[in-house]
Amino acid sequence: MSAVSTARRSVISEAVAPWNEIAQLLRGGEAGTLVPVIIPRHRRRLWWLLPLWLGAFALLTGVLLSAGDSDGPAGAARGSLAALSYVLGVLALLVGALWWWRSSIVEIEQGTNGVLTRYGAVTRTLDPGRHYLWHPWSRVEFVVDTATEIPYSAPVMACPTQENVPLRSIEFFLKFRITDAVLFVRTIGAGNFDLVLSSAVQDAIRQRARKMRTERAYDLRGSDVADMQELLNRQLSRYGVRITGCNIPDVQLPAQYQQHLATRERVAKERAAYDQEWGLTRKRRIDSLQMDIERAKKVRDARIVEVKAALNRAREEVAQLLEEQETNAQRVRFEIETRGRSGLIAAENEARAQRRLAQAYRDNRAVLQYELARRRLEVGATLAGSAPRPVVVRTDGAGGGDTSALSTLLTAQLLPRLTALPPVDPAPRSADAADGER
Repeated sequence: MSAVSTARRSVISEAVAPWNEIAQLLRGGEAGTLVPVIIPRHRRRLWWLLPLWLGAFALLTGVLLSAGDSDGPAGAARGSLAALSYVLGVLALLVGALWWWRSSIVEIEQGTNGVLTRYGAVTRTLDPGRHYLWHPWSRVEFVVDTATEIPYSAPVMACPTQENVPLRSIEFFLKFRITDAVLFVRTIGAGNFDLVLSSAVQDAIRQRARKMRTERAYDLRGSDVADMQELLNRQLSRYGVRITGCNIPDVQLPAQYQQHLATRERVAKERAAYDQEWGLTRKRRIDSLQMDIERAKKVRDARIVEVKAALNRAREEVAQLLEEQETNAQRVRFEIETRGRSGLIAAENEARAQRRLAQAYRDNRAVLQYELARRRLEVGATLAGSAPRPVVVRTDGAGGGDTSALSTLLTAQLLPRLTALPPVDPAPRSADAADGER
């Protein structure tokens, strides 16, 4: 691994520091190192027992001196020494108690938890704030940052793709938070966790890269890594750590492949420029065609207007012709009706005249019958006078008449002469018979 990649890789470790430097180390780290766990350098010693023992010894000495004989100068001297012992004992006890009280105070920073041990065994965790550890062998072994989301960057070098092309590097960034301080410090610790986290990240990145084609390697930038986050959470939950977020900010391809991509990008840019130029040309052609279409539409609209005007004129003319034809038809109908009425009146007059004539005929029926009978008789007489009379020539009689052809010929010649003779008038009828016929 190169120096650049080593400098860019985050390192997680734990540090030993006094209480006044814990907040600075937890927030800022040490020389680019992430420090989520601090081992406090304890100021707590058992020296506070010495004043207590000295005070107890001085009080005991004062009791012993007070128990002796108090007569005489020796008794006065023992009394003075007893009083001094009492005073020194009380002062020593006060100093020891104050020292004990001051050394038992522990202040846990906000956002951290302290892991309390007694005789080396973990008993419980301490919440942020001030605590008093009255037991002489109770101490805070670890101060763990459990509220801060710690950023971690892990570049993966020479990561092969689906075509087995090794990518130069893949930057992976994540944020994690320690959820269980006791589980973290007892199970793995900060130094070992750095190795475990780096290995888990590299394994997850290599699995993701194996599924990608080299030409689409840049798609890993900002891609959805929720499945990787879930995988890392499953692996790190046993250590009391939870991944709160992760992403892939950068992917670096091999130099040769970058040149290939640069060539492809240049070709793509030229193609985009050509497509843009063609788009402009196409747009100009489309605009020109649209202008032609608009002009054609205007011409069409003008012609439509003309056709509509001609149609309106034709409709007006047709309406006028229809009106004239209707007027003529009305006039003809009126004439026909007038003639019909006149004919009807004439027919009615003639019918009345015929009725009157018929009435007159009915009145003169007898006269008419007489005249009709008379005319019949006259016609019959005329017809009887001018009618031919038959002549019967019997040639087949009993006397044996002549039946020869000559006799027949002579008879045929004599007949016209006989018929030319004037007819004989019949006997005159009497007047009474004529009146009877009338």
